[in-house]
Amino acid sequence: MDMIELIYQENILDHYKSPRNFGKIENASVHHHEKNPLCGDELDIYLVIDENKKIVDVKVYPTGCAISVASASMLSDEIKGKNIEELKDMTKEQILEMLGIPISPVRLKCALLSLDTLKNSILIFEKYIKK
Repeated sequence: MDMIELIYQENILDHYKSPRNFGKIENASVHHHEKNPLCGDELDIYLVIDENKKIVDVKVYPTGCAISVASASMLSDEIKGKNIEELKDMTKEQILEMLGIPISPVRLKCALLSLDTLKNSILIFEKYIKK
């Protein structure tokens, strides 16, 4: 294992042990829960979205493996302050780049649970909540 990969692994463990933006928001603009039935990972995401469609606050409540929790933590840091229009275009490649280590096909769903939950949260907000 090279030094760069080791640094990324340490970063993943740090996010797993101390997820950023961890918690719940009682009066979130949207709250959504998703589950990866293959390995049991679960994620709740809470978004506060202002009138300009900007994410002003985000909390995540992940449970599961290190990859899944780290992905949710990293994503929560990444999306704060961004407009939901630009977040609709986020790709799995961006998530994998954030993680920075090779992800096996078996672990891909773990890594992408956060992205799926975010995108579905935005869809729910636009379809059912936004006035």
